[in-house]
Amino acid sequence: MTSDTIQERIGPVHPLRTVAAAVALLCLWGQMALAEGLIDRFVGEYSGSADVETYDGQIHPRDMSVSIKADKGGKFAVAWTSTTYRDGKGKTKSYEIGFVPTEREGVFSAAMTRNVFGHAVQLNPMAGEPFVWARIAGDTLTVFSLFIDDDGGYEIQQFDRTLADDGLSLTFSRLRDGVPLKGVDTFLQKK
Repeated sequence: MTSDTIQERIGPVHPLRTVAAAVALLCLWGQMALAEGLIDRFVGEYSGSADVETYDGQIHPRDMSVSIKADKGGKFAVAWTSTTYRDGKGKTKSYEIGFVPTEREGVFSAAMTRNVFGHAVQLNPMAGEPFVWARIAGDTLTVFSLFIDDDGGYEIQQFDRTLADDGLSLTFSRLRDGVPLKGVDTFLQKK
């Protein structure tokens, strides 16, 4: 294939298009580098415990841990486990969610499933699945989870993990249709 044939196939090269593409690529690279820098301070393994009041007013101990791992391009994952003790038995729940940078600085989309093209995307809240996103504002990494129930009401959970000496201060809150349900405040020690 000659260079004339290639030129005929792709058409004329426009200097402004080339410059615009280069600027867009640099902006995307800069955004990914910024996102990487934001999460790096939170990376680590943390654990702690708290006494949690349940819906019936009883207090039960709960062990909690979180692992925050960074990946290339500003991607990161948050995995957390909580074990609640009642009547001498422990019930453990674990979750892990990957996040990817968005076009908004400090705002990250959950990458919880793959679309038909293999790209990581959000779940569908209208199908009863949680809509999850994260935000880094100052020294706080927040993970939000929004659930829409069958009658159109909602529940939102918010996990604030704030950098502190030797660990994270964790504040968890939950609202259903604007009404606070429960919350937890505790310290998670960095391992």
